[in-house]
Amino acid sequence: MTSETRDSTNFELDRDTPAFYRRLDRGLYAPTVHVQGAWRDDEQHMAPVSGILAHEIDLHEPREGMQLARISFDILGMIPARPSRVEVRTTRPGRTIELVEATLLVDDRPVVRAHAWRLAAHDSEPVAGVELEPIPGPGEMLPWAGADTWEGGYIEGLEFRVDAERRPGRTRAWIRALNPLVDGETCSPTADLVRLADTANGIAVRVSPREWMFPNVDLSVHLFREPVRGWVGFDTRVTMGPTGLGLTSTTLHDVRGPVGRAEQILTVRRLPGA
Repeated sequence: MTSETRDSTNFELDRDTPAFYRRLDRGLYAPTVHVQGAWRDDEQHMAPVSGILAHEIDLHEPREGMQLARISFDILGMIPARPSRVEVRTTRPGRTIELVEATLLVDDRPVVRAHAWRLAAHDSEPVAGVELEPIPGPGEMLPWAGADTWEGGYIEGLEFRVDAERRPGRTRAWIRALNPLVDGETCSPTADLVRLADTANGIAVRVSPREWMFPNVDLSVHLFREPVRGWVGFDTRVTMGPTGLGLTSTTLHDVRGPVGRAEQILTVRRLPGA
Protein backbone atom coordinates (compact mmCIF):
# COMPACT_ATOMS: atom_id res chain seq x y z
CA MET A 1 0.00 0.00 0.00
CA THR A 2 1.35 3.42 -0.94
CA SER A 3 1.10 6.62 1.05
CA GLU A 4 -1.42 7.84 -1.53
CA THR A 5 -3.87 5.07 -0.59
CA ARG A 6 -3.49 5.10 3.21
CA ASP A 7 -5.56 8.28 3.52
CA SER A 8 -7.38 8.55 0.22
CA THR A 9 -9.98 10.91 1.69
CA ASN A 10 -7.29 13.63 1.54
CA PHE A 11 -6.38 12.75 -2.05
CA GLU A 12 -6.08 15.68 -4.46
CA LEU A 13 -6.36 15.25 -8.19
CA ASP A 14 -3.05 15.51 -10.05
CA ARG A 15 -3.20 18.55 -12.34
CA ASP A 16 0.23 18.10 -13.93
CA THR A 17 0.27 14.60 -15.44
CA PRO A 18 -0.88 14.69 -19.10
CA ALA A 19 -2.94 11.48 -18.87
CA PHE A 20 -6.16 10.23 -17.33
CA TYR A 21 -4.35 8.03 -14.81
CA ARG A 22 -0.98 7.38 -13.21
CA ARG A 23 -0.17 3.78 -12.38
CA LEU A 24 0.70 3.33 -8.69
CA ASP A 25 1.03 -0.45 -8.66
CA ARG A 26 -0.32 -3.52 -10.40
CA GLY A 27 -4.02 -2.81 -10.94
CA LEU A 28 -3.84 0.40 -8.88
CA TYR A 29 -4.24 3.85 -10.44
CA ALA A 30 -4.32 7.46 -9.33
CA PRO A 31 -6.86 9.51 -11.32
CA THR A 32 -5.81 12.94 -12.58
CA VAL A 33 -7.93 16.02 -13.15
CA HIS A 34 -8.58 14.73 -16.67
CA VAL A 35 -11.07 12.14 -15.31
CA GLN A 36 -13.10 14.70 -13.34
CA GLY A 37 -16.83 14.14 -13.71
CA ALA A 38 -19.49 16.39 -15.20
CA TRP A 39 -22.00 16.29 -12.33
CA ARG A 40 -19.54 16.65 -9.38
CA ASP A 41 -15.90 17.71 -9.22
CA ASP A 42 -15.06 14.99 -6.67
CA GLU A 43 -16.12 12.09 -8.89
CA GLN A 44 -14.63 10.27 -11.87
CA HIS A 45 -16.39 10.43 -15.23
CA MET A 46 -17.52 6.99 -16.35
CA ALA A 47 -15.77 7.30 -19.73
CA PRO A 48 -12.15 7.04 -18.51
CA VAL A 49 -13.24 4.50 -15.89
CA SER A 50 -14.56 2.35 -18.77
CA GLY A 51 -11.20 2.74 -20.46
CA ILE A 52 -9.13 1.69 -17.46
CA LEU A 53 -11.31 -1.39 -16.97
CA ALA A 54 -10.93 -2.30 -20.66
CA HIS A 55 -7.15 -1.76 -20.38
CA GLU A 56 -6.89 -4.12 -17.41
CA ILE A 57 -9.02 -6.70 -19.23
CA ASP A 58 -6.60 -6.47 -22.16
CA LEU A 59 -3.70 -7.15 -19.78
CA HIS A 60 -5.44 -10.13 -18.13
CA GLU A 61 -4.27 -13.50 -19.49
CA PRO A 62 -3.90 -12.25 -23.07
CA ARG A 63 -3.94 -14.80 -25.88
CA GLU A 64 -3.11 -14.34 -29.55
CA GLY A 65 -6.18 -14.27 -31.78
CA MET A 66 -8.72 -13.34 -29.09
CA GLN A 67 -10.70 -10.11 -29.55
CA LEU A 68 -13.06 -8.11 -27.39
CA ALA A 69 -16.56 -8.38 -28.86
CA ARG A 70 -18.72 -6.96 -26.10
CA ILE A 71 -18.03 -5.16 -22.84
CA SER A 72 -20.82 -4.11 -20.48
CA PHE A 73 -20.53 -1.97 -17.37
CA ASP A 74 -22.83 -1.67 -14.37
CA ILE A 75 -22.31 1.52 -12.37
CA LEU A 76 -22.89 0.66 -8.71
CA GLY A 77 -22.75 4.21 -7.36
CA MET A 78 -20.88 7.49 -7.47
CA ILE A 79 -17.24 6.92 -8.51
CA PRO A 80 -15.05 8.92 -6.11
CA ALA A 81 -12.05 10.68 -7.66
CA ARG A 82 -9.54 8.81 -5.50
CA PRO A 83 -7.02 5.99 -6.02
CA SER A 84 -8.76 3.13 -7.82
CA ARG A 85 -7.98 -0.57 -7.91
CA VAL A 86 -9.03 -2.98 -10.66
CA GLU A 87 -9.51 -6.68 -10.01
CA VAL A 88 -9.89 -9.03 -13.00
CA ARG A 89 -10.82 -12.71 -13.27
CA THR A 90 -11.88 -15.12 -15.97
CA THR A 91 -15.37 -16.38 -15.15
CA ARG A 92 -15.92 -18.55 -18.23
CA PRO A 93 -12.68 -19.89 -19.71
CA GLY A 94 -12.67 -21.39 -23.17
CA ARG A 95 -10.46 -22.04 -26.18
CA THR A 96 -12.45 -19.79 -28.55
CA ILE A 97 -14.98 -18.04 -26.28
CA GLU A 98 -14.31 -16.64 -22.83
CA LEU A 99 -15.96 -14.29 -20.35
CA VAL A 100 -13.88 -11.94 -18.20
CA GLU A 101 -15.08 -9.91 -15.23
CA ALA A 102 -13.37 -6.74 -13.95
CA THR A 103 -14.30 -4.64 -10.91
CA LEU A 104 -13.14 -1.13 -10.07
CA LEU A 105 -12.89 -0.48 -6.34
CA VAL A 106 -12.37 2.80 -4.48
CA ASP A 107 -11.60 2.58 -0.75
CA ASP A 108 -12.17 -1.19 -1.13
CA ARG A 109 -15.77 -0.59 -2.25
CA PRO A 110 -16.88 -1.89 -5.69
CA VAL A 111 -18.16 1.03 -7.76
CA VAL A 112 -18.17 -0.32 -11.34
CA ARG A 113 -18.32 -3.90 -12.59
CA ALA A 114 -17.53 -4.92 -16.18
CA HIS A 115 -18.17 -8.14 -18.10
CA ALA A 116 -16.35 -8.74 -21.39
CA TRP A 117 -16.79 -11.46 -23.99
CA ARG A 118 -13.57 -12.28 -25.83
CA LEU A 119 -14.02 -14.32 -29.02
CA ALA A 120 -11.48 -16.01 -31.27
CA ALA A 121 -10.74 -14.41 -34.63
CA HIS A 122 -11.79 -16.39 -37.73
CA ASP A 123 -11.78 -15.60 -41.43
CA SER A 124 -15.30 -14.30 -42.16
CA GLU A 125 -14.33 -12.00 -45.05
CA PRO A 126 -16.49 -13.94 -47.59
CA VAL A 127 -19.67 -13.02 -45.66
CA ALA A 128 -18.64 -9.62 -44.26
CA GLY A 129 -21.16 -6.81 -44.62
CA VAL A 130 -22.25 -3.71 -42.69
CA GLU A 131 -25.84 -2.42 -42.46
CA LEU A 132 -25.00 0.56 -40.21
CA GLU A 133 -25.02 3.96 -41.93
CA PRO A 134 -21.71 5.88 -42.31
CA ILE A 135 -21.38 9.49 -41.11
CA PRO A 136 -19.36 12.41 -42.53
CA GLY A 137 -15.74 12.54 -41.35
CA PRO A 138 -14.43 14.88 -38.64
CA GLY A 139 -13.11 17.29 -41.27
CA GLU A 140 -16.68 17.82 -42.53
CA MET A 141 -18.09 18.78 -39.12
CA LEU A 142 -17.88 21.88 -36.94
CA PRO A 143 -15.81 22.44 -33.78
CA TRP A 144 -17.88 22.37 -30.58
CA ALA A 145 -16.91 23.49 -27.09
CA GLY A 146 -18.25 20.73 -24.86
CA ALA A 147 -17.35 22.78 -21.78
CA ASP A 148 -20.12 25.24 -22.75
CA THR A 149 -22.63 22.52 -21.79
CA TRP A 150 -20.71 20.41 -19.28
CA GLU A 151 -18.24 21.04 -16.47
CA GLY A 152 -15.28 18.97 -15.29
CA GLY A 153 -11.74 18.11 -16.29
CA TYR A 154 -12.75 15.17 -18.47
CA ILE A 155 -14.79 17.29 -20.90
CA GLU A 156 -12.10 19.97 -20.99
CA GLY A 157 -9.60 17.38 -22.24
CA LEU A 158 -11.59 16.42 -25.34
CA GLU A 159 -11.78 17.78 -28.87
CA PHE A 160 -15.20 17.73 -30.54
CA ARG A 161 -16.54 17.99 -34.08
CA VAL A 162 -20.35 18.05 -34.47
CA ASP A 163 -22.95 17.96 -37.23
CA ALA A 164 -24.25 21.42 -38.16
CA GLU A 165 -27.78 19.95 -38.17
CA ARG A 166 -27.57 18.55 -34.63
CA ARG A 167 -30.64 19.02 -32.44
CA PRO A 168 -31.70 18.06 -28.90
CA GLY A 169 -31.85 14.28 -28.73
CA ARG A 170 -30.08 13.65 -32.03
CA THR A 171 -26.53 14.33 -33.22
CA ARG A 172 -23.60 13.00 -35.16
CA ALA A 173 -20.19 13.88 -33.76
CA TRP A 174 -16.51 12.98 -33.61
CA ILE A 175 -14.47 13.03 -30.39
CA ARG A 176 -10.82 12.49 -29.57
CA ALA A 177 -8.95 12.72 -26.29
CA LEU A 178 -6.02 15.10 -25.94
CA ASN A 179 -4.32 12.86 -23.35
CA PRO A 180 -3.49 9.12 -23.17
CA LEU A 181 -5.32 6.77 -20.84
CA VAL A 182 -2.35 5.88 -18.60
CA ASP A 183 0.80 7.94 -18.23
CA GLY A 184 3.72 6.18 -19.95
CA GLU A 185 1.63 3.25 -21.24
CA THR A 186 0.08 2.38 -24.59
CA CYS A 187 -3.38 0.86 -24.53
CA SER A 188 -5.10 -1.05 -27.33
CA PRO A 189 -7.16 0.72 -30.02
CA THR A 190 -10.21 -0.98 -28.48
CA ALA A 191 -9.54 0.48 -25.02
CA ASP A 192 -8.91 3.84 -26.70
CA LEU A 193 -12.42 3.71 -28.18
CA VAL A 194 -14.10 2.33 -25.07
CA ARG A 195 -12.69 5.17 -22.94
CA LEU A 196 -14.76 7.66 -24.99
CA ALA A 197 -17.98 5.67 -25.52
CA ASP A 198 -19.75 6.89 -22.38
CA THR A 199 -19.48 10.46 -23.68
CA ALA A 200 -22.43 9.67 -25.97
CA ASN A 201 -24.87 10.57 -23.21
CA GLY A 202 -23.60 14.16 -23.18
CA ILE A 203 -23.48 15.13 -26.85
CA ALA A 204 -27.17 14.95 -27.81
CA VAL A 205 -28.85 16.14 -24.63
CA ARG A 206 -32.62 16.65 -24.83
CA VAL A 207 -32.72 19.00 -21.83
CA SER A 208 -30.27 21.26 -19.99
CA PRO A 209 -28.08 19.43 -17.43
CA ARG A 210 -28.46 22.55 -15.29
CA GLU A 211 -32.17 21.76 -14.93
CA TRP A 212 -32.34 17.97 -15.21
CA MET A 213 -30.15 15.02 -14.25
CA PHE A 214 -29.99 12.05 -16.61
CA PRO A 215 -26.96 9.96 -15.61
CA ASN A 216 -26.62 6.47 -17.05
CA VAL A 217 -26.47 3.46 -14.75
CA ASP A 218 -24.89 1.19 -17.35
CA LEU A 219 -22.99 1.12 -20.62
CA SER A 220 -22.79 -1.71 -23.17
CA VAL A 221 -20.40 -1.62 -26.13
CA HIS A 222 -20.68 -4.20 -28.93
CA LEU A 223 -17.96 -4.36 -31.61
CA PHE A 224 -17.89 -6.31 -34.88
CA ARG A 225 -14.22 -5.53 -35.67
CA GLU A 226 -11.21 -4.03 -33.95
CA PRO A 227 -11.26 -0.22 -34.27
CA VAL A 228 -8.38 1.90 -35.49
CA ARG A 229 -6.89 4.47 -33.16
CA GLY A 230 -7.83 8.14 -33.44
CA TRP A 231 -11.12 10.00 -33.78
CA VAL A 232 -14.21 8.15 -32.50
CA GLY A 233 -17.48 8.87 -34.30
CA PHE A 234 -20.92 8.94 -32.64
CA ASP A 235 -24.29 8.69 -34.36
CA THR A 236 -26.44 9.21 -31.28
CA ARG A 237 -30.14 9.28 -30.40
CA VAL A 238 -31.49 10.07 -26.92
CA THR A 239 -34.98 8.91 -25.90
CA MET A 240 -36.69 9.84 -22.64
CA GLY A 241 -39.87 8.21 -21.36
CA PRO A 242 -42.58 9.73 -19.14
CA THR A 243 -41.67 7.91 -15.90
CA GLY A 244 -38.01 8.80 -15.31
CA LEU A 245 -36.34 6.37 -17.71
CA GLY A 246 -34.20 7.19 -20.73
CA LEU A 247 -32.08 5.47 -23.38
CA THR A 248 -29.03 6.73 -25.26
CA SER A 249 -28.33 4.67 -28.40
CA THR A 250 -25.21 5.14 -30.51
CA THR A 251 -23.55 3.71 -33.58
CA LEU A 252 -19.80 3.96 -33.00
CA HIS A 253 -17.38 4.76 -35.82
CA ASP A 254 -13.69 5.10 -36.55
CA VAL A 255 -12.21 6.73 -39.64
CA ARG A 256 -12.86 3.51 -41.62
CA GLY A 257 -16.60 3.50 -40.89
CA PRO A 258 -19.05 1.95 -38.42
CA VAL A 259 -17.42 -0.33 -35.86
CA GLY A 260 -20.16 -1.18 -33.32
CA ARG A 261 -22.95 -0.02 -31.05
CA ALA A 262 -23.30 1.47 -27.56
CA GLU A 263 -26.38 1.59 -25.32
CA GLN A 264 -26.93 3.43 -22.01
CA ILE A 265 -29.94 3.34 -19.67
CA LEU A 266 -30.65 6.69 -17.96
CA THR A 267 -32.32 7.73 -14.73
CA VAL A 268 -34.09 11.02 -15.51
CA ARG A 269 -34.97 13.44 -12.73
CA ARG A 270 -35.32 17.19 -12.25
CA LEU A 271 -32.46 18.86 -10.38
CA PRO A 272 -33.51 19.99 -6.88
CA GLY A 273 -34.39 23.66 -6.97
CA ALA A 274 -34.45 23.83 -10.78
